[in-house]
Amino acid sequence: MARGGGHLRRGYRLEHRCGEEEFFGTDLADPGRVADLLTGCARQADGWDAGAQWEPVDLGPRAEVPELPGEVREKVEEVVRLRLRCGYDSRKALAEIAEDYLADGDERPVSRAQAVRLVDRLWTERLAEQDGWEGVTDPERLSLAFGALEETGITARENFTCCHGCGMAEIGAERDGARGFVFFHRQVTEHATGGHGLSLHYGGFDASEETTTAVGHEVVAALGAAGLSTVWDGDPGKAIEVAPLTWRKRLVG
Repeated sequence: MARGGGHLRRGYRLEHRCGEEEFFGTDLADPGRVADLLTGCARQADGWDAGAQWEPVDLGPRAEVPELPGEVREKVEEVVRLRLRCGYDSRKALAEIAEDYLADGDERPVSRAQAVRLVDRLWTERLAEQDGWEGVTDPERLSLAFGALEETGITARENFTCCHGCGMAEIGAERDGARGFVFFHRQVTEHATGGHGLSLHYGGFDASEETTTAVGHEVVAALGAAGLSTVWDGDPGKAIEVAPLTWRKRLVG
């Protein structure tokens, strides 16, 4: 994870994490070079950090973080691993999920420090796993298709809200002049991580069957152009199924 610090008198401060425990920093004068390093880190490009003079960052003494009881750790790990497979949550969001998952009123079995340490460990494991992935992944193809749809006037949202009902209620706020929409929600994402394909919900903002059907055809065409297969019989009342699908969404950061 790389982060840009404040604008120094003569340049910029950039720091990044190496593994779970080590941080390194460098001072740079060229904003273009800073942008290149941040982009390279975000994309996990090979050798992204080459050429800069990195020095260890002294974080000072660290407070001891007690180990979680086995049963608590296993339950929290299960939900964090699922959200890691989905691939849309930041470290910060995952730490909040881990901290709050078993909370019950004032009883909080997982402290903030314990949550951060657990997420850091599982995040690093997931990064190591994705190092073995080659080529363009299906979630990346999906993002390409959604980006293309945005350019043609269709609001396209990934992992949008928690469920179908909330998605349909909130998609109108994302319209911004678009004539139609397509989205999948978090429950669908979780379903896809298990190898079950992806259900896309779509429609026209004028609520007509004609526009909804036209949007459906455009969605299918965009997915096909991106290299994904779909199952849809043209019925505007049915979701578009993206299958087969291998859900390997790369973490960024």
